[in-house]
Amino acid sequence: MPNTLPADQEFLEYLVKSLVDHPEDVKVDRKVDEMGVLLSLHVNPMDMGQVVGRQGATAKAIRSLLRIVGVKNNARINLKIEEPEGSTRPPRTDRPTGNE
Repeated sequence: MPNTLPADQEFLEYLVKSLVDHPEDVKVDRKVDEMGVLLSLHVNPMDMGQVVGRQGATAKAIRSLLRIVGVKNNARINLKIEEPEGSTRPPRTDRPTGNE
């Protein structure tokens, strides 16, 4: 059976599997709504640092590449990197917006 994944999802899986130590744990969920395409990335907890990168540089680069794929396919693509179960990072607190 031929691969039937959309181009953006297939690209993200290929890219992330090339970066991480546990490619078998990479999973991408795709959801389309009025805002565009949302790709949710799930990786092994040990690989989070490789996907996010120093100060988020790798994640930012992945998002830039996905934006290019989206432009080619006339779609707005957003990436959400899911926090793995059992994470030791403290929960995120909302930053003030400056409107207060």
